[in-house]
Amino acid sequence: MSKEKEKEISSLEETKTESPTGFKVIVREFKKDKLATFALIVLTVILLTVFIGSLFLDVNKVMNVDLFNSFLRPGENGYILGTDQGGRSLFGQLIIGTRNTILIGFFVTLITTVTGIVVGLIIGYYGGIVDNIIMRIIDFIQVLPVLMIIIVFVTLVPKYNMVTFVFIMSVFYWCGIARLVRSKALSEGRRDYVSASKTMGTPAWKIMFKGILPNISSILIIDSILGLAGNMGIEIGLTFLGFGLPPQVPSLGSLINKALDPTILRDRMYIWLPASMLVLILMLSINYAGQALRRASDAKQRLG
Repeated sequence: MSKEKEKEISSLEETKTESPTGFKVIVREFKKDKLATFALIVLTVILLTVFIGSLFLDVNKVMNVDLFNSFLRPGENGYILGTDQGGRSLFGQLIIGTRNTILIGFFVTLITTVTGIVVGLIIGYYGGIVDNIIMRIIDFIQVLPVLMIIIVFVTLVPKYNMVTFVFIMSVFYWCGIARLVRSKALSEGRRDYVSASKTMGTPAWKIMFKGILPNISSILIIDSILGLAGNMGIEIGLTFLGFGLPPQVPSLGSLINKALDPTILRDRMYIWLPASMLVLILMLSINYAGQALRRASDAKQRLG
């Protein structure tokens, strides 16, 4: 065998062995983007700190009013970040409130994404009368003043909690994902592999979830990650306005709400500034990490 043929065979073997898997593609994208890597590290540290730290905190004890310890500065009497006007630990509220905000954003994103994918694939695959009926329902929901309706529901529901709040938000926020999936499914439905699968008698659910869905996964990944940040922001905003989580449940929005008092805003920045900075860091970290994941998903699809 000649040396040229040996080189060709060795090069082919190298390309086969070096063809990156899904995880390797993700690692490669994060290595290329230092900002995304830093954002992922920051996000991981925040998540570990929040969820591990909340295991050692008692919500009832954190939210217990102690007027003798009102407005303590950071470090006084053992309070890491000080206390608010009710003498409640700001550090405990920050940890538990961040956990609550992340959990609400995650579960709302999970429910709305799954619902939107299922509905979008069905109407995009079948089209016709199914498409017309469901799209008119989606159009009707999307023209509603959703935030105002959520505020009304929160006001009317007696003794609501985190589960109720997640359900109320999820009812309205799946429509955008369903519309996105529908448009992508309609374009994918015209491709040859879908026609071949139908000709071979492949069940519709296999075509939708094993054929079409993987090919539109990249856009869904970035949409879901941005949706996570958006849903967290909605919860924080509603709680800030007083229409989110109940007052006895810690939240980042309730901590930032304390800045509405001019005295606290000017003289006691330690009460609201940590929560505000944490919201900013969380949103930026999620968005930068999500952009890297989107690029990794696109690269994986190009590599087959």
